[in-house]
Amino acid sequence: MTASEQGGPPATAAGVPRHNWAGNVRYAARAFHRPTSTDELRRLVAGSARIRAVGTGHSFNRFGDTEGDLVTLAGLPPVIDVDPERARVTVTGSLRYGDVARQLHAQGYALANLASLPHISVAGAVATATHGSGQTHGNLATSVAALELVTADGDLLHVDRDTDGDTFAGMVVGLGALGLVTRVTLDVVPSFEVRQYVRLDLHREALDEALGSAYSVSAFTDWRGPRLREVWRKQLADQPPPPADWLGTTAADQPRHPVLGMPPENCTPQLGVPGPWHERLPHFKLGFTPSNGDELQSEYHVPRAAAADALAALDDVAHLIAPVLQVCELRTVAADELWLSPNHQRDSFVLHFTWIADTAAVLPVLTAMEERLAPFAFRPHWGKVFVTDPTALAARYPRHTDFTTLLTHLDPSGKLRTSLLDHYFPR
Repeated sequence: MTASEQGGPPATAAGVPRHNWAGNVRYAARAFHRPTSTDELRRLVAGSARIRAVGTGHSFNRFGDTEGDLVTLAGLPPVIDVDPERARVTVTGSLRYGDVARQLHAQGYALANLASLPHISVAGAVATATHGSGQTHGNLATSVAALELVTADGDLLHVDRDTDGDTFAGMVVGLGALGLVTRVTLDVVPSFEVRQYVRLDLHREALDEALGSAYSVSAFTDWRGPRLREVWRKQLADQPPPPADWLGTTAADQPRHPVLGMPPENCTPQLGVPGPWHERLPHFKLGFTPSNGDELQSEYHVPRAAAADALAALDDVAHLIAPVLQVCELRTVAADELWLSPNHQRDSFVLHFTWIADTAAVLPVLTAMEERLAPFAFRPHWGKVFVTDPTALAARYPRHTDFTTLLTHLDPSGKLRTSLLDHYFPR
């Protein structure tokens, strides 16, 4: 199976992708590397003037780009080591969530939540606070109990939630700027089963109740009308199914794909058929091309209580959004204490936009949207496309200055910095 068939970008002879998954970012690296041991990685980092790690390429901006050395950690030995006594699992950071999940489930364990794509790497998803949905669930980084990383000087650093406290909270969502993450320790729970139901044509006034109605809930809209096209309810298998007239919607009578016209076979089973957590919580199957691929993505987190007002604010520019939109997904994420998490100290309502692959057409729409979302102090997803002013963005993160200080402490020469990092975290 090729990298593209697995949902990743084409790779160089060294096994490192030359561009991101969507193809809108072509990496500027002078050299590409695939070390096969931590010692080899440490020597590479110590001897490099500029270096960055790339995961599965599911980022849509240049936070991960470098003109120096680009390295994939996919060549490191795969580790999935469960600690039953502490209810944790330690994994190689480059492993995909879907691969980790399969082995965890086989041993009777689960992760509390997953993103819509199981194709993303653990370290990359954690570094950008990628998330699933569910108003009682934090983003994926909140499940991190420990990190092992190679710092800019080539040293191996281990940080733990139990012993490193506040500093640990600053390092988990690190944007790849604090070191190259080799291992991640995650909290686990007993394995569980989920049923997925798709409901059609939800009135927006019922959205708040819908988002809180099941273990994980996503709503989809095309911004072409006042109602929401679909609601994907992922509920625990032992819970009763939604009634036939649930919130005034109707039940889908066949499987759906979030993007109209795309094959539903790529999506995880629906119609209430029970199945293991890792085959229901993501929207897409691991063995199929995720989402569309020919796309751009943006995402904005606003306070959970501002959901209705944020949607109303964007109604003014719906005529701009709809022509360049493939689909918009609405989700919830619980608050946390991680410094650079978009959910830092506030429960969030999340607006995720999958755009057509036309940067010139999309950027003016982002400008118009961000102007209207500014009163809600939105925080963009670090791995998506956004045009937010650096000063405004810094003001929305109470620990922004602390992170910049930590960044300078761990990487005084700026070896792991990129132009976009310098833009949002100036030295």
